[in-house]
Amino acid sequence: MLQPPTFHSMLTEARLVNMATGRIGAGNTAIEPTIVDAKGDIIAATAADTVSRLAVGSNDQVLTADSSTATGLKWATPSSGGLTLINTGGTTLSGAITTISSIPLTYKSLLLITRDFLPSNDDQGLRIRFNSDSNNRYGYSASVNFTTSFGEPGFNIAPGNDNSVANGLAATWIYDYANTETWKIIESVSVGVNATTTTLGNIMQLLGAYNQTSAVSSISFVVETGTITSGTAYLYGVS
Repeated sequence: MLQPPTFHSMLTEARLVNMATGRIGAGNTAIEPTIVDAKGDIIAATAADTVSRLAVGSNDQVLTADSSTATGLKWATPSSGGLTLINTGGTTLSGAITTISSIPLTYKSLLLITRDFLPSNDDQGLRIRFNSDSNNRYGYSASVNFTTSFGEPGFNIAPGNDNSVANGLAATWIYDYANTETWKIIESVSVGVNATTTTLGNIMQLLGAYNQTSAVSSISFVVETGTITSGTAYLYGVS
């Protein structure tokens, strides 16, 4: 015998119909599915009992709390520990001097990668200067503990290199470069092609200091004698 529907069964059926239409809740308190427009959109509160759509961010962005926005949320690119190439595509080294200028002062440190340096004169190392400063304000040593008179016109970040084989590589850290209160320090490791026997390499580790408090806004590349024939420098900002 067919039984009449109970109140419980009718309520369950109503809920199923409500779910089928994509609504959550009942009556005027339902969140309409039309509030979202695209893949990845999320629903966020803008005030008590008030919701809004937050559009999806760009690839690799993360959801971040931000009280200044309407929803208290935003999509942002992660900044901690990231590397950003400042001189897009790298800077070609050539001639008597090459300079990477207008370095943003918004990063914590700088990482300078120099590849395939080739001097015009044999057995010349690659030297860098800060802020076009060619005065004797640079000191460096391969020793961990050292005393320096700051008697050099730049840092030698790569050892003497043969003038016919461009296989050298240097990685140089410039720490806390944007501060205007302290002297600047660098740490560099590099390998160059031996000028006498080109199948051998010259390996160098350098600790250096620049006795000026100015922020580092430009880096210049020079050699002690002659010019730079080739090479590429990549400058990264470290967040």
